[in-house]
Amino acid sequence: MSKKIAVIVGSLRKESYNRKIAEEMIRLSEGKLEMEIVEIADLPLYTEDLDQEPPAAWTTFREQIKGADGLLIISPEYNRTIPGALKNAVDVGSRPYGSSVWPGKPGAVVTSSISSLGGLAANHHIRQAFVFVDVPLMQQPEAYIGNSAEIFTEDGRTLKEDTAKFLTSFIDSFQQWVEKF
Repeated sequence: MSKKIAVIVGSLRKESYNRKIAEEMIRLSEGKLEMEIVEIADLPLYTEDLDQEPPAAWTTFREQIKGADGLLIISPEYNRTIPGALKNAVDVGSRPYGSSVWPGKPGAVVTSSISSLGGLAANHHIRQAFVFVDVPLMQQPEAYIGNSAEIFTEDGRTLKEDTAKFLTSFIDSFQQWVEKF
């Protein structure tokens, strides 16, 4: 039975390289993992004032995460850290206090950037946030995808062979990681 993976994309831009990477990873994982993007764009900013009557978007998001066997976070780096929408999703999922949807779900992080650094700083900040909410993250292989504007074929959607090969290997390792749990 295939494990269900919630894919969270840290960029909200429709033509985001990270969304395209997520879509390609979903395609590459067919027959291995059941991956689906869980949207975060419509999550109202977390405030404890809304905990008593949470917005429908929070409830839907929390249920989607609860129903997942694992997590794959794919994100850009904004100002050397986590994009605000992704951090908000972490907060929404971890509250109200004592009711976090995150604990024990095995996860992995992929970051990308149009620079050669591949979102290195964001990758480590994302790890820090998810380790705190008790998500055991795959340590190796790491995935920092640099020069993300150049990793797609002429159609702008399909990964070039070397990147597809790397991400297929990453997915294989992630599948093994998820199955340990």
